[in-house]
Amino acid sequence: MINNKKVVVIMPAYNAEKTLEKTYNEIYQNFVDEIILVDDFSSDKTKEIAKQLNITTIVHEKNLGYGGNQKSCYRAALKAGADIVIMLHPDYQYTPKLIPAIASMMAFDEYDAVIASRMLGNSALKGGMPLYKFVSNRFLTEFQNFVIGQKLSEYHTGFRGFTRKILETLPLEDCSDDFIFDNQMLALLFYNDYKIGEISCPTKYFKEASSINFARSCKYGLEVLRVSLEYRLAKLGLGIRLFNKEGRKLDLNKEMKYY
Repeated sequence: MINNKKVVVIMPAYNAEKTLEKTYNEIYQNFVDEIILVDDFSSDKTKEIAKQLNITTIVHEKNLGYGGNQKSCYRAALKAGADIVIMLHPDYQYTPKLIPAIASMMAFDEYDAVIASRMLGNSALKGGMPLYKFVSNRFLTEFQNFVIGQKLSEYHTGFRGFTRKILETLPLEDCSDDFIFDNQMLALLFYNDYKIGEISCPTKYFKEASSINFARSCKYGLEVLRVSLEYRLAKLGLGIRLFNKEGRKLDLNKEMKYY
């Protein structure tokens, strides 16, 4: 615990057998109360390795997508009594060593959410981020900051933390089950006036690290533009469903298969 807040790390996993143990070994266990991995119908030995590491493991019986995986992760974390939930990809692209810092920013009630940004500093390209991803990240971030009216250094990192209150109140069931889930969640945070903090995070790109291909990246980019415009329309009172405060919350009664 940090400041008497229970810290749970969640890992949305898909074919992570080559990097899971390395990621797990760099988590400072003294700061984390529980680690939960959700295997999104992997075709490798992800769930077996997770079990060997004594990680609480949930297995999807079919692939639900990146956003669908996160929904399962957050349900499990809330059921486990988490006060602070930190999402860490098990592909070793982000350093787990920042977990205590991220958790502390929320444990002392300074922020409602924290993102680990690859764009603060000069670590993205040095860490091997492809140039087209770097350029598109910067363009999309500047577009979103302009349309949404914020000043984040990036909207597209997969290393982020949330307080229990956020996960209990945001209409996450109405969010996509695909990669755009991350972006929709940030838009919802801003729409509901939650405080988002940032921390600089080095990144590593290598063969085993998960990354969507160029075609999926293009689709994601178009969806980011759409989410930003929907946010602006909702702020103008034009009634976009995702930003309806009466939207669907996570269903904590939904059954999950523990491995």
